[in-house]
Amino acid sequence: MWSLHAWRRKRILARHPVDSAQWHAVMQQLPILDGLDDVEQQRLRERAVLFLQHKHLSALPGVELTDYTRLLLAVQAELPLLHLADLNWYQGFHEIVLYPDDFVSPQRHRDASGVVHEWDAAHSGEAWLQGPVILAWPGVQASGQWDGNNLVIHELAHKLDMLNGDANGLPPLHGNMHVEEWSKAMQNAFDHMNAELDANPQAKTAIDAYAAENPAEFFAVTSEYFFSAPDLLAQAFPAVYAQLSLFYRQDPLARLQQLQANNLAYPRKTEDRPLATNG
Repeated sequence: MWSLHAWRRKRILARHPVDSAQWHAVMQQLPILDGLDDVEQQRLRERAVLFLQHKHLSALPGVELTDYTRLLLAVQAELPLLHLADLNWYQGFHEIVLYPDDFVSPQRHRDASGVVHEWDAAHSGEAWLQGPVILAWPGVQASGQWDGNNLVIHELAHKLDMLNGDANGLPPLHGNMHVEEWSKAMQNAFDHMNAELDANPQAKTAIDAYAAENPAEFFAVTSEYFFSAPDLLAQAFPAVYAQLSLFYRQDPLARLQQLQANNLAYPRKTEDRPLATNG
């Protein structure tokens, strides 16, 4: 049966082929793609092309975009969706704004007593409900390693979270998932981190302490770890890892462990894993 969507998709892919050498360079730059099979690579390659046709990258002065760096960003953006049906998950925004460095953003918070607090804070990324995604370019360039940090995945996880409205740590779950199980896993881990930090604000938590900020940040940070330090996340919060594996329909930990089993020289500790040279 003829499909206008499929026809448009095929037309875009035909008009915007990815050079094989450029794709190889992207794969070399992003260790978190190691171990993807040929079918997954082809799907990721196509979805990255479609992402760049559907989203506008606005580079502020000081950010130089090339075909290669655009692809580098798009591939990381599409990695979380690799095994999800093509259902326009990244809806509600059309633009990604790229800053040359961290930026100052006005913040506003009403505390439990009703007092409104306002201040300016330096951020490397933001995602607004029905608005653009904002990324600091150095953070984009540093993303893609097995180090627990990925600015692109973090901010786009917020966009997935916002599919149900305001970001609250609960994206739309699949039919084989249960809100009660998701909430229990996430809440228990979130409470554990906050208890640890309440007892010692300087505690070195198992994952980035920013995850304890609120449930939305917990989902975004754990999504980062799921793809870029799955071993640390699974060790610290196995129930959280299990829920994210159900949601993203991927198992990066198994992929990482297979890489390590096949190559004894493949780095095993997060701090020992190589950082690629920014392209």
